[in-house]
Amino acid sequence: MTFTLVKAFTGVLPLTYHSCANLMFHLRDHRYFIGLPVFIAFIWFGSLLAMLLTWLTSGRPKYESQEGHMAYISDVGASFLKPLFVVACCITGFGFFLCLIVERLLRHTGRLVPEMRRRERVLGILAVVGAFIAMWGLILLSGFDTLHYTTPHGLFLLLFMLGVALSAIFTVIEYRWIAQDHPRMLQLRRAYIAKAIIAGTLILLAIAFWITMFCAPDVGGVIEWVIALGFTMYLLTFWYDLRMAKPTQQLAVDREAITKEGAGELDQRKPMTVD
Repeated sequence: MTFTLVKAFTGVLPLTYHSCANLMFHLRDHRYFIGLPVFIAFIWFGSLLAMLLTWLTSGRPKYESQEGHMAYISDVGASFLKPLFVVACCITGFGFFLCLIVERLLRHTGRLVPEMRRRERVLGILAVVGAFIAMWGLILLSGFDTLHYTTPHGLFLLLFMLGVALSAIFTVIEYRWIAQDHPRMLQLRRAYIAKAIIAGTLILLAIAFWITMFCAPDVGGVIEWVIALGFTMYLLTFWYDLRMAKPTQQLAVDREAITKEGAGELDQRKPMTVD
């Protein structure tokens, strides 16, 4: 029974992956890809801005879960704005994971610059796994609010930050190695440099956040808002990545050129025969 289920699952999984890959190949309009990270970034930034402005315009009230003078995102999210916070976290978490999946499928179909080595594929998969961890961390921390579930909320927050950090590190290294195999692709260099700068800054701020959260709560609250709003910039880097996706017509031309080039190299390598 177990063997039959495993066999059925392993048979369906490649079929599903290739079906999604074929769908990505035939979608010609770039807006399907470019609009995804922009929409996610808009939802995330807009929700956080609404929460921050609500707290400021309400006279900076001290919430029940709040310790210092500065309200944390979790404090505002545990108030009457919890529905907004939960919806924003669910959309952002799933959208962040979906961006990595779309990028992987587009790279698999050749609409983005493909990997040349196994190590790059492994890094790409690890980046998706990191995004998957971050997604569940963000979703769960919004549901388990800091007022009623203080310890689980802190653990899920840590899980979210670790997931994003791991995903960013693996993505930057993957892009760096792909850029080495394609030295003419200046866009790839710009992509991984931008990701490295933004992700590196956010990771350093996250370390400072965990330190100041215990010794200087007000400073930690300010840093948390900066990190959360800065995460919007990291989401928008995927807009730049997916922007490089080729239309199916251009991809067909590129594949034909590569095929002819490969055929020419094979002809040159054929030994000459003497009649």
